[in-house]
Amino acid sequence: MILYVRFHTTEVALPALIGLIEDITPTVQALPPDGALVDVRGAERYFGQDAAGLAALLRVRALAHYGADCTIGVGANPLLARIAAQDAPPGTTLAVPDEPDAVAAFLGDKPAAALYGVGPATARTLSSYGLDSIGKVAAAPLATLQRIVGARAGRELQERARGIDRTPVVRNAVSRSLAAERRFDRDELDPVRHRRALLSLAEEVGVRLRGEEQVCRSLTLTVRYADRSTTTRTKALVEPTAHSAALTAAAYGLHASLGLQRARVRSIALRAEGLTPAERAAHQLTFDPADDRARRIEAVADRARARFGPGAVIPGSLAA
Repeated sequence: MILYVRFHTTEVALPALIGLIEDITPTVQALPPDGALVDVRGAERYFGQDAAGLAALLRVRALAHYGADCTIGVGANPLLARIAAQDAPPGTTLAVPDEPDAVAAFLGDKPAAALYGVGPATARTLSSYGLDSIGKVAAAPLATLQRIVGARAGRELQERARGIDRTPVVRNAVSRSLAAERRFDRDELDPVRHRRALLSLAEEVGVRLRGEEQVCRSLTLTVRYADRSTTTRTKALVEPTAHSAALTAAAYGLHASLGLQRARVRSIALRAEGLTPAERAAHQLTFDPADDRARRIEAVADRARARFGPGAVIPGSLAA
């Protein structure tokens, strides 16, 4: 069985929490900024408990050691565990029984967009054919799905709709992305607060990239709404960068492209993708004194943070 664990904390570094999981099983795949996939099949035999029991043990240990609560989904594969974690109330565990009828009942009424790999465009296409739920997609003939989304994608779509996911949990997988998230205390309507969160996220991602001497090639913005639905947009950057100003501008552009009108936003996440060593990246000279000055100030601020802590220097608009 597989656990999908999502920690509810930004104060404890994910590596420390991953180390806690590895006390139970070594087969752990980190999913920054706050998640992990955990294969507990061997641990079930070792501890003499089922997956739900191990999930409870993990929650107790995370609270005892770090004061960090978590939400856990339990399923026969990563797909089911992820969806279970999305359905579970915060701070609880939801297990999907490893039985075909139970899996079909669990997935059946959920929208097709809940499946991994089904984005908004694919979901709209499926809906136009009357396939607006996972149950309907699972019941559709394979030839129909392949005609709609393609041969390989159609086969994978049908398998996922039937609760089949052959993706393994990859131990110590090297992450080629870096992410940060901000959750609002309440569902937030104010676009000014949305932009403040974006500024904070871009600044955090930039600092972490520079600290690891990495640059990113693209940014992905994920906005989660009050009804738990999400919207995701990705933008390729003009050049690989870790410069906070460039990341902030890209994040603002992604947010503006969503055209949100009085949306009740629960959380905003920003992911830097396509990471490469900074030494391999080239920066196009602009002969702009303001850009050069901003980069020099940024370097000084990074040195101050390294010496006095991450909160030593922050953008002025976040100080209030």
